[in-house]
Amino acid sequence: MPQYLLTVIQPGQGGPPPPEVDLDQIVRDVEALNAEMKREGVWVFAGGLHDPDTATVLRPQDDGDFLVTDGPFAEGKEHMGGFTIISVDDLDAALAWGRRVSGATTLPIEVRPFRH
Repeated sequence: MPQYLLTVIQPGQGGPPPPEVDLDQIVRDVEALNAEMKREGVWVFAGGLHDPDTATVLRPQDDGDFLVTDGPFAEGKEHMGGFTIISVDDLDAALAWGRRVSGATTLPIEVRPFRH
């Protein structure tokens, strides 16, 4: 069965969420949706990520060594805030779950298939 990556697109860099965001409700909604995915047998793995400024990037060098830099690889207004991996029949099913994840997180979700 194909697997899909549902990427949570997080706005901005760090800092607290806007005051109108009910983070406790979002957490409850995401936990409930993860539980439903597990019951339905589509959930493979999920996780939230720390802010991009906690990242370390390794770049291979011509001499076989690696350049190690702190911070994200790419600068941008948005970053990957978390993800869910699901195993479903097809893209339509993945998009249906992606809509549910977007509703629970209140954030954009990118849906991408894994190569097999």
